[in-house]
Amino acid sequence: MAKTDDAPQANETNDAAPASAPQEGQQPAQNQPRQAPVQVQVKDDNVTATYANFCRVTGSPEELIIDFGLNPQPVGVPKDPIQVNQRVVMNFYTAKRLLAALQMSVQRHEQVFGVLETDIQKRLKIQQS
Repeated sequence: MAKTDDAPQANETNDAAPASAPQEGQQPAQNQPRQAPVQVQVKDDNVTATYANFCRVTGSPEELIIDFGLNPQPVGVPKDPIQVNQRVVMNFYTAKRLLAALQMSVQRHEQVFGVLETDIQKRLKIQQS
């Protein structure tokens, strides 16, 4: 996500807990108002954008590993190995926040542009009709 300004973005994830978060084993106070989400400033003037049409998700009990690459043959089984260009390693808390942000973004996109068909065979049949 490249931006030219340092304004925070609504879908950013942050592992830092709010200062008033209950300690482990404590229940949050019933009458305490909810705090607004923490706004995080992002400096992304040195970011590099990379396109990917392939991802592989693996991991361990502690971390999630997402590899991104470019599949030059998106239909059928690729003849050559897919070159992975980027790897993102994150904990499962950050992964869950990322999942929620992606779900919200895709839902908004589909509300405006229609449902996204992820089965390439179905998309090919629709285009041929």
